[in-house]
Amino acid sequence: MSNWLHNLPVIWLAIVVFGFTYLMAAGIYGVVTALAVGERARSFKIVSAGMIAPLGIIFGLFVAFTAAQVWNDVAQADAAVDREASALRAIVILAGTFPGDPETRLRGLIRDYITETANQEWPMMAQNTATLRITPQPLAEALQTTLALSPSNPGQQIAQREIATALESALDARRHRIIISRSQVNSVKWSCLFLQAACALLAIAMVHSDNRLASAITMGLFATGVAASVLLIASHDRPFTGEISVGPTPLLQVMPEP
Repeated sequence: MSNWLHNLPVIWLAIVVFGFTYLMAAGIYGVVTALAVGERARSFKIVSAGMIAPLGIIFGLFVAFTAAQVWNDVAQADAAVDREASALRAIVILAGTFPGDPETRLRGLIRDYITETANQEWPMMAQNTATLRITPQPLAEALQTTLALSPSNPGQQIAQREIATALESALDARRHRIIISRSQVNSVKWSCLFLQAACALLAIAMVHSDNRLASAITMGLFATGVAASVLLIASHDRPFTGEISVGPTPLLQVMPEP
């Protein structure tokens, strides 16, 4: 699905998804109804109603298969952001071991990094344009500052190592976050999902071709289930895109005060 669709508010995304699905069902209903005359009508009635259940089960498996990827991506995105926030919080706390200019410098760099990430990198992730080519300058400077410290006691030596480790953890979490931001359900999966739904709707229309009201009601119910499934997947398809997405709130919560 395209960027503009993923960026729609959920209510408008629902309107588009339900509208498209109902339009597809109406088209199938209209074609089958128009063709269900004479010999073709008798041929349609020969189609076994037992086909509907297997087709529905296969569609359900497609939904489960696609949804599993989406839920996994969202869970990984949440975990990456939380791990990044935890690492940054640890740096802010440990920076207090080096009072004076080193602490002020480290806290300022972490604050700059979080501000840059929330205001610049997050919108880029939403548009699938975030890249790993450039290391964030604030974190690079924070690592250089940490390695240049001269510990005066064992406690500061331990704190220096822990700050360096936390910076590496934050960089690793950022890399994971950006990689996950590029994950999405590909066009092949979407095509197969809708094709299977169309097959099930076609089978329903053929089985009930002699009763237009029953056909319309049954197809409407199944189309509603299809649309609800697609909406649920599409609204979570890209972890950092759309109204329901992973935000930078955990990072903003650990931002050190000026």
